[in-house]
Amino acid sequence: MDRELALEFVRVTEAAAIASAQWMGRGKKHEADDAATTAMRKMFDSVSMDGIVVIGEGELDEAPMLYIGERLGNQQGPKVDIAVDPLEGTNIVAKGHNNAMAVIAAADRGSLLHAPDMYMQKIAAGKHARGLINLDDPIEKTIEIVAEANQKRIRDLTVIVQERPRHEELVERIRQKGARVKLFGDGDVGASIATCLPQTGVDLFVGTGGAPEGVVSAAAIKCLGGDMQARLVPQNKEEEERCIRMGLNDPYQLLTLDDLVKSDDAIFAATGVTEGELLKGVKFLGGDLAETDSIVMRAKTKTVRFIKAFHHLDQKPHLVIK
Repeated sequence: MDRELALEFVRVTEAAAIASAQWMGRGKKHEADDAATTAMRKMFDSVSMDGIVVIGEGELDEAPMLYIGERLGNQQGPKVDIAVDPLEGTNIVAKGHNNAMAVIAAADRGSLLHAPDMYMQKIAAGKHARGLINLDDPIEKTIEIVAEANQKRIRDLTVIVQERPRHEELVERIRQKGARVKLFGDGDVGASIATCLPQTGVDLFVGTGGAPEGVVSAAAIKCLGGDMQARLVPQNKEEEERCIRMGLNDPYQLLTLDDLVKSDDAIFAATGVTEGELLKGVKFLGGDLAETDSIVMRAKTKTVRFIKAFHHLDQKPHLVIK
């Protein structure tokens, strides 16, 4: 993979973001998701790569979206694994809430974990705690470790957790330890990435969420020099067998960052759809002019680019790198 491919991915996420943003606040999450997917697929056709979707919306017979096993690109470039979420936060867009994004992660062929669409336990932290966190440690011990690594008092540490009934006991334990809790609704890719960006003030991400989102997050965290561990949580025998069919001999094994993303040449790209802490949302400025805010990063070089673009909706976008 090369840097030109990274910028091509931004064009893809921009197209998906613009298409889905037109459905913001209209209460129609499926239409928003379909608009993002259609735009993303069309833009991928122009990208010079031989890509295959390993994280998508399901198999071909289960989903009309970007499906696992679908070939993307013009088949003339590097061979890459692709993990996509054309609209991370369909409910967010439908309700007009914050932190929806269009996201892509990519790595050399065979490098991304083939994660089935099921629950996954996850923990993530920034670069100062790299190599120190362990998913099997009690949360109280983890808080102490991350606080020391980040040179913070425990009372100043912020732990971000998805607001779900399954996390109520976890949240209470965090509070009892003395750390601060930041709850979020949907969109755990952005929440986990926040641990690696000092300006967010988030130190630790913990909880159980979607496995596909976990792999996408892992690619971004590897680019940012942070750390992550995970474990799949099959709910029944059928899901256990699905894990095995997708290449995991032990569905319950502890997955390190290098298990989730084997290559050191991963790319992550995202464009904001609605306003968020990481990225601003799409703005329609009138006169067929739209503004997007994107991020693209590469693990090999540890380069992080924030890109603001102005799009004449009937023309190719002009990128302004800041």
